[in-house]
Amino acid sequence: MVNVFIISAPSGSGKSTLVSMIRRSVPQLEFSISYTTRKPRGAEQNGREYFFVSREEFRQMIREDQFLEYAVVFETDYYGTACRFLDQAKNQGKDLLLDIDVQGAAQVKKKVREAVSIFILPPNRSKLEERLRSRGQDAEEKIQRRLEEARREIENYDKYDYILVNDHLDDSVKALEAILLSERQKRAGNPDANLAVLAENCRLENVRDRLDPILQSFREVVAGGK
Repeated sequence: MVNVFIISAPSGSGKSTLVSMIRRSVPQLEFSISYTTRKPRGAEQNGREYFFVSREEFRQMIREDQFLEYAVVFETDYYGTACRFLDQAKNQGKDLLLDIDVQGAAQVKKKVREAVSIFILPPNRSKLEERLRSRGQDAEEKIQRRLEEARREIENYDKYDYILVNDHLDDSVKALEAILLSERQKRAGNPDANLAVLAENCRLENVRDRLDPILQSFREVVAGGK
């Protein structure tokens, strides 16, 4: 049976870096490349970062029920995961890793109930804003929009199985590896005790106390009218 791992995070939380490192360190993972209607940025290439398609092509895929999940982001562009990646993983005896947003995660969970979901959080709002600004990619209006979107996404944290606070990259990589490998081993009936302990430390019920100040850092801005 194929294991499906869902990873979600607000933009700027370091998700892409973590996913890239996990793909190199954890064997037998099929990674889904999303389809999108947005234009390529910088050195992005079709079929590497995304499959870039027109709106009409995307809508045709929707009509043909080709997506495992899809969503409209910032009310402008479509993003979606093709069902074929799940089929490929099954045929190759691999697990499927999905890098998708909160909307997409909810859709996949309805279709693949045993999917394991992981939400990556920044240490606080200030750190997220700092990371967004350091990328130098977005105008001020877009940065503020991303921060507001992050606030809304973070409120869905309790719909995920695991929560990973990405404050130290090396620790985050080890924890993410432990989650994937321990879930894989558990379902295969040969769990590793050390990996299981590290993974369980990230279980939703075991990190709630740590989440309170992070959530509050986002809510305070709204309360202050900023």
